[in-house]
Amino acid sequence: MSSIPPVTKASKKLLGLLNKAIAREIQVSIQYMWQHVQWGGVKGFAVRDAFQTIAVEEMKHAEKIAERLFYLGGIPTTKPEPIFVGKTLKEMLKQDAKDEENAIRMYKDIIAVARAEGDETTNRLFREILEQEEDHHDTFTTMLEDL
Repeated sequence: MSSIPPVTKASKKLLGLLNKAIAREIQVSIQYMWQHVQWGGVKGFAVRDAFQTIAVEEMKHAEKIAERLFYLGGIPTTKPEPIFVGKTLKEMLKQDAKDEENAIRMYKDIIAVARAEGDETTNRLFREILEQEEDHHDTFTTMLEDL
């Protein structure tokens, strides 16, 4: 890690939002992986791989956001938002869809703040992540249709 100070000065608001995004990404990466591990049966067979794939994508998001936050002078959190695994597949998928909806709203806010601060790199990063979060939301809501 370099000790060179960042070129871009981020506001406390943006740094806080990035840390909130990291906590959310850690939360869902664990949540989806545990759902992958715990769910079985015929219906579970169809969704297990999706839970695992999305969990790994979410952890990669956490890493990218943490790298950006650190570059901007912040310290990434290690504490996830509350994790919800659920007892039924329907319960899991409803919560997962809700978590993705919350991420979509939060990431649109982060994009707006980054734009207002002239931080094009954070703006671009979150536009890329937003696209993937919308895909995750589509996956979970589509799975719910068949239950």
